Amino acid sequence: MSRLGPWEPATMEERVDRMESLAAIRQLPCRYALALDSRDMDAMAALFVPDVQAGSEVGRDALRRWFTQILQASRTTIHLVANHIVDFDDAHHARGVVYCRDQLERPSSGRWEIGDLQYWDSYERVDGEWCFRRRKFHRWYLTDALSRPAHGAGVNDGSDPLAAGQLPEAFPTWAPYWESVGQPAGHES
Repeated sequence: MSRLGPWEPATMEERVDRMESLAAIRQLPCRYALALDSRDMDAMAALFVPDVQAGSEVGRDALRRWFTQILQASRTTIHLVANHIVDFDDAHHARGVVYCRDQLERPSSGRWEIGDLQYWDSYERVDGEWCFRRRKFHRWYLTDALSRPAHGAGVNDGSDPLAAGQLPEAFPTWAPYWESVGQPAGHES
């Protein structure tokens, strides 16, 4: 298996297409961050497949409504996208992991929060354009900018309207690693 996932292009055209696809997919998280931070809900919704699942509803309009409601909890947001790993399953489907540092201004509490998170993405090519099929949200912490982060701080405590998987425990390799080597001093299993 290649470092770009299980799909191996068979022809030169497929290899070129994979590289162009990689470039297009890597634009998605950056454009998503810009759309959220600028509150451009039309641009954000257009990054997803037309039949995206948005809660109990389906479609870009439903997703636009969902994000419009969620983003009201923060006046200002800043999403800084970093590491992006992409694995191709075939010529039209891929998966990825995207690191992100976010900052959220919360007028209701007077807090400015900072956190680190990951998106676990699935991508699909629709009508020649790469789109998000799904983004799954995981977080290390979310804490007031004046506080020192602690493991799990602010994760699913009600301060953020988005539920998140807890990192690093959400990694499927995390528990087996520590089971094989033992827990570090000062940590519970």
